[in-house]
Amino acid sequence: MGTLIRTFAEAAQDALGEPAFEVVAQIGFDLSELENAPAADAIIDFSNVAALDAVAAYVRRTGAALVSGTTGYSDDELAQIRSLGEVAPVVWSGNYSIGVAALRHLTAQATRELPGYDVEIVETHHNQKADAPSGTAKMLLDEVVGTHAEAGDDGYAPVFGRSGMCGARDAHEVGMHSLRGGTVAGVHEVHFFGPSEEVTLTHRAESREIFVHGALAAAARLIGREKGFYTFDQLMFD
Repeated sequence: MGTLIRTFAEAAQDALGEPAFEVVAQIGFDLSELENAPAADAIIDFSNVAALDAVAAYVRRTGAALVSGTTGYSDDELAQIRSLGEVAPVVWSGNYSIGVAALRHLTAQATRELPGYDVEIVETHHNQKADAPSGTAKMLLDEVVGTHAEAGDDGYAPVFGRSGMCGARDAHEVGMHSLRGGTVAGVHEVHFFGPSEEVTLTHRAESREIFVHGALAAAARLIGREKGFYTFDQLMFD
């Protein structure tokens, strides 16, 4: 992702045909390079949870806007990302695809309009992905659980895979399933099972380029904003 982001950023042009971005550094496995990296208007981070402290230190040192697409964070680590909004404009998303943003909205709508349906979420990624479930699958889960909570039902909770004599499915389960193999860029499915029918919402990423375009668009809209934590939806749709 880092190499793709740099390639597309360096090729991007504004409405006047001028370079839209200037890349001042690209950090790889040596996180100490961030300690002396020059200040930039924005830092785009699609790395690993292990880089969080180094990224946070850079943002606090420079005040650079942060576009974070790293997944696998714990609740405490996400809280640390949000706290960076005290010193800089920050956005975090588990997925920077416009299509996935639409899938999230549709998932909430289907949850409202199909009460009582069993919901299962399935995500598929390449065999090198480090975390499971994906950040996007967790976002879809939040839409299902949050929509039920808005309707007064707080009992929905995820079940991560099933094995053994697990018994009949609880009506408040939201099944979460992760498939890994090959070079799959990303497939997310939300299944709604009702009496004698099924509705499935699917997003299929053919290339990681869709995440690059979204991240660069988010960076362009984040730079110059007031300090604070923003959602991808706020940047792209508000």
